[in-house]
Amino acid sequence: MALVYRTVMQLSGILFSLLGWVLSCLTTYLPQWKNLNLELNELEIWTMGLWQACVVQEEGGMQCKDFDSFLALPPELRISRILMFVSNGLGLLGLLLSGFGLDCLKIGERQQELKKRLLLLGGILFWISGITAIVPVSWVAHTTVQEFWDENIPDIVPRWDFGEALFVGWFAGFCLILGGSLLNCTVCSTEVHPSSVHYTVAEIQDHCQHLETENSPENLGV
Repeated sequence: MALVYRTVMQLSGILFSLLGWVLSCLTTYLPQWKNLNLELNELEIWTMGLWQACVVQEEGGMQCKDFDSFLALPPELRISRILMFVSNGLGLLGLLLSGFGLDCLKIGERQQELKKRLLLLGGILFWISGITAIVPVSWVAHTTVQEFWDENIPDIVPRWDFGEALFVGWFAGFCLILGGSLLNCTVCSTEVHPSSVHYTVAEIQDHCQHLETENSPENLGV
């Protein structure tokens, strides 16, 4: 029963981490990090992401324009690009390492310590990946709130608001941290893998048979 629980925990951790990684990659390229509604023209909605700014028109669909220069971007968008790439890379590496450390995978059954280390390392990478996904979206959200309530900006000037990508990024970071926590919990458990028990019992039986052979009357000269 404990082995089944351990396997379910590992698979749940992998699935949560995979979901978080996919959402993190999606957040990186979504253009809806910020939304701008124009009261003078309610038929247009401006959106801004890490790579481009878009305008959504009720009749003309969506038109986007890529940013010309990386250095011309605000600091929060420049750092957010870097952190999201780090998050995506660490998440992918965590998936690869923790995948080889799963108990249900028959590869490396005799190397349980190595598989535990892979699981632990994968869980830690998921933690870092989740944090590096939450930090940029939280930073952009913080600057958006500051600009929204800035008293130095006239009330007639439109204000940027939260975009859908921020909520996707927060959920992605939560899934990555949760998945890494589940994997690390299974590593901390002391459950012995059945294959290890099988090999240990077989070695004990061989050793006992060897002792019985040495202590037989024929070998003792009786």
